[in-house]
Amino acid sequence: MAEMKSMFREVLPKQDIGQLSVEDVTTMVLCKPKLLPLKSLTLEKLEKMQQAAQDTIRQQEMAEKEQ
Repeated sequence: MAEMKSMFREVLPKQDIGQLSVEDVTTMVLCKPKLLPLKSLTLEKLEKMQQAAQDTIRQQEMAEKEQ
């Protein structure tokens, strides 16, 4: 087997070319927190409309009881 020549030949740089690999250290990146409203504007509008409707019904019931 010593007589068999390798198909690949080893190639080494003649001078120092630089780093062959670079290790990247990951770090945490902090950003501003994104605050979301607890209730959306649409939900607030619907709740106001519902409250107004309930108040109207109560007033009508009170008016009927008085008559």
